[in-house]
Amino acid sequence: MKYSKYSAIIIGSGIAGLYAALKIEQQVDLPDGILVITKSKLGESNSRYAQGGMAAVIHENKDDSTASHIFDTVKAGAGLSEFNVVKYISEHSDAVVKDLLKLGVEFDRDEDNKLCFTKEAAHNVRRILHCGGDATGKMIEKVLADNVSKNQNIDIYERTAAVDLLVNSKSECQGVVVFNADTQDYETVYSSCVIIASGGIGQIYKYTTNPSGATGDGIALAYNAGAVLQDMEFVQFHPTALAIDGDENRFLISEAVRGEGAKLVDADGIEFMYKYDEDKELAPRDIVTRANYNEMVSNNTENVYLNATCIDEKKLVKRFPNIYKKCMENGIDIAHEFIPVAPAAHYFMGGIKTNLQGETSIKGLFALGEASSTGLHGANRLASNSLLECVVCAFSAAEHLKTRKLKTPKQIDFAVKSVIDKYNNDDFMTDEIDVKSLKLRLKDIMWNRAGILRDEKSLMTALEEIDRLKKEFPRSSKCINIEEYELRNMLLVSSLIVSSALARKESIGAHYRVDAQKSSKDAAHSFITKNEGVLNFVK
Repeated sequence: MKYSKYSAIIIGSGIAGLYAALKIEQQVDLPDGILVITKSKLGESNSRYAQGGMAAVIHENKDDSTASHIFDTVKAGAGLSEFNVVKYISEHSDAVVKDLLKLGVEFDRDEDNKLCFTKEAAHNVRRILHCGGDATGKMIEKVLADNVSKNQNIDIYERTAAVDLLVNSKSECQGVVVFNADTQDYETVYSSCVIIASGGIGQIYKYTTNPSGATGDGIALAYNAGAVLQDMEFVQFHPTALAIDGDENRFLISEAVRGEGAKLVDADGIEFMYKYDEDKELAPRDIVTRANYNEMVSNNTENVYLNATCIDEKKLVKRFPNIYKKCMENGIDIAHEFIPVAPAAHYFMGGIKTNLQGETSIKGLFALGEASSTGLHGANRLASNSLLECVVCAFSAAEHLKTRKLKTPKQIDFAVKSVIDKYNNDDFMTDEIDVKSLKLRLKDIMWNRAGILRDEKSLMTALEEIDRLKKEFPRSSKCINIEEYELRNMLLVSSLIVSSALARKESIGAHYRVDAQKSSKDAAHSFITKNEGVLNFVK
């Protein structure tokens, strides 16, 4: 096994991880440099699929204010958003946008060269910045990836998975064990600063807008290391994914299309959102998702429709070029035809519990972006707040690390050595496992038993079925390829989500219990750790 050392290690190459790498490199003394680890190629992540944009309170936008943004975020969060977290992120949004502009991000502007803002569901004003019409995540990520690849203080491991954290007996993170898919080799990388920015969990569901890499790896890593996880039951399902199956996910039809005036309709073109909420198409995502799902069940159909024909054709094509192109590729002219849409798993509000600096319950271990749970999103994320959280918290983590000397650990104890020894040991079963089949079965279980609507019976059945799958997958630690490591993590994260959903008896935000037993007025955060199981719900 190879051994190396870095001042900081970042697991994940989405916007949170790349921006953190750049800001840490600018502000922190790094005697051993920074390592960015990605399972795929640099820049391939959940972030690049973020179409709608990034919420931000920009000083030039006189129609907006931090008070308004805070109000919208807290309201959408269904009472579980942490006020001080929301306030901090909103107040720092202008500064990070200005910094992104300096790095070369080109947000869309109007004819007068002023920043363009759009509106999305549950926002009171137009405050969503966007790039390339509907390619915001992709364009921000490209700029950050270009900057990272040119930086001599940042090394990049592609097609490499982080498979175990090195945590000593004092609960201090001292590095990570990684596996390279091309060489099939393991490597121990020592560091006193490990940042998990590995994204979400969408691929545990049958229908998702997430790419193939969204398998909950970082969350599983943190849990196995003993970190505290928060609100694992809160999975956000986006109401409008294109109801045409792709190879690994469904194409997102951005909420911004509804923000520009598109209406949800049935096959006959009859609008139905008025039956569910006074804000109709611009109600919070959980409400719109359940409305679409209810219409599909009531009418025994596989989708509803989005009518964007009411939007001026030139505006539609200019504002949503990628959506227009994707639909045309599937024989749908969105300027003249309805778009078939259905809900799909989209974003994870739960994750590794952190503060605003990204610190977890384990010293030296940080988490950023969708893998983390800061309390910003509460029980239901406000549209386009995710990219904002990524950059503000990455900036905040870099500021915090100024105060720390990032020296590579000089000694390891028995706890760290025992982890390394697992991966040096070649004495384990190498029989082939049908990983693809097991993944598909897990996705069905989670969609049908722990999806948009849940109850005790369905969740208990899910746990039983997941346990049966685990028995068919005998790898408890060391695996033979990245696909097996993904399945290992997917099984773990799925069981954690289901267990947390069972523990929360009320319906709140994206967690909807058909058999709700109590009011959500006094709802609190849930916590779970490897050693203690589900903890008490705490305000």
